[in-house]
Amino acid sequence: MSTNLKAGTQAPDFTLKNDQGQDVTLSELLKTHRVVLYFYPKDNTPGCTIEAKTFRDSYEDFAATGAQVVGVSADSAENHCGFRKKYGLPFILLTDPGWNVAKQYGIAKTWGFMPGRETFIIDKDGTVLHTFRSQFNAKAHVNEALEVVAEKGEVDDDPKVW
Repeated sequence: MSTNLKAGTQAPDFTLKNDQGQDVTLSELLKTHRVVLYFYPKDNTPGCTIEAKTFRDSYEDFAATGAQVVGVSADSAENHCGFRKKYGLPFILLTDPGWNVAKQYGIAKTWGFMPGRETFIIDKDGTVLHTFRSQFNAKAHVNEALEVVAEKGEVDDDPKVW
């Protein structure tokens, strides 16, 4: 569970750059999709790669429920671009270089130095539906998020692949 942002609270809006250098704003995404927002430490590290590939492998299941997956780390847009291409990731990756948005979401560092790993499910009205934290069980983020969005039951007849 997040230290600050809990289910039932309003998710802070933000604008960050994607891997193509374009601005992506949470409130704009929420106009059409529920958002599965996951913060992770670093591209191309073992745990983060497992997490990203597991989100990739379940992406169509998320899209079928009307949910858009969005990953956030402090990596550069260039790193994100290579990471997406290398692993065929169909979802948005955003760069939070000063970890400022992560701080707004209450993401704590593990051992005081490693960026945290936490997932938020945000409804279209901006309400946090669920949070999940596990620094070392990356696959659990995907499984728990999919369980929550599937439980909500909204089906998207036109899922978008980013």
